[in-house]
Amino acid sequence: MLTGRNYPPIHGIRVPAEDMARLAGELFETEGVTAEDAAFVADLLVLNDLRCVYSHGTRTLPYYLEHFRHGSVNPRPRVRVVEEAGSTVVVDGDGGLGYYAAYRAANMTVDKAVEHGVAAATTRNHFHIGSAGLYSRLALERDCVGMVMSAHRVTPDPEEMILGMASALPLSAAMPAGKEPPLVLDMGVHLLPGREDLMESFPRVFFKSIGLSAMLTVLGGIMAGVWRQEFCVPQSKWASNQGSFIAVFDVKRFMPVVEFKGEIDRHIAAARQMKPFPGMDRAELPGGLEWQWERENRESGILVGDEHRQMLETAAEETGVESPFGQYEDTRF
Repeated sequence: MLTGRNYPPIHGIRVPAEDMARLAGELFETEGVTAEDAAFVADLLVLNDLRCVYSHGTRTLPYYLEHFRHGSVNPRPRVRVVEEAGSTVVVDGDGGLGYYAAYRAANMTVDKAVEHGVAAATTRNHFHIGSAGLYSRLALERDCVGMVMSAHRVTPDPEEMILGMASALPLSAAMPAGKEPPLVLDMGVHLLPGREDLMESFPRVFFKSIGLSAMLTVLGGIMAGVWRQEFCVPQSKWASNQGSFIAVFDVKRFMPVVEFKGEIDRHIAAARQMKPFPGMDRAELPGGLEWQWERENRESGILVGDEHRQMLETAAEETGVESPFGQYEDTRF
């Protein structure tokens, strides 16, 4: 397999999505998260597991639990709209996980785009939002195009090369299709490791990575308010170091939806007939593999690798939560 992306594990077991969500929700509740909020974030993490986006699925649970224990993330945020106009909105996350603010903002932006044709939102004063694709995909349900970008509050170090500005900031764009899988880009914009030999061989890649990071830093960070003093230490006790920018476009305002989806289907179908990357068994555009994995795993259970399982079992043991994994040993692959 090619490196640099999420893949299904080689060894592990299959676990129903419902059991994974139940475990994740119970773990969140041990740190003071309400049952409703815990179930909400757990479902989003499991969505990523279903799509084999493991880097932003339930593997992040120990990371979040640690921040709750240290008191740097608000376990019970009161998310609120702080600015709203005809086609724009600003949502405040009250120092909590960014999932709540980003999801609310994305839904509001989709509604506004359907009404006005285009709409945009920023979110502020929150922690990690997870996978940007969780929010761009919400536009697909209304035949819209969704774009999401995010940035963290990071201070440049004058002793480091400017390549340090090319961080793994998230960028996602989702475009509806008809019969083919939707086209969903969900990536970090740090494209290559900062090695000198790679810089000499592929200078354009590094320049573009810095350029993309700079644009995301402005839209998903600075414009979202991550540097406002009230969200920084010492004025804020929370690690509210991430913001986001969300934009949605209603397809029917630009061309008939049926025509658009037909053209997208032809484009995707043609690409899927091409030869795949070496080591891959099929050719897919962004989002195609995740679309198929989600359907397969909903039916057969999430593929949970041995390391992934151990990580969650350890978290469960530390908090007194019962792990469901033992009953699925018969599914081992």
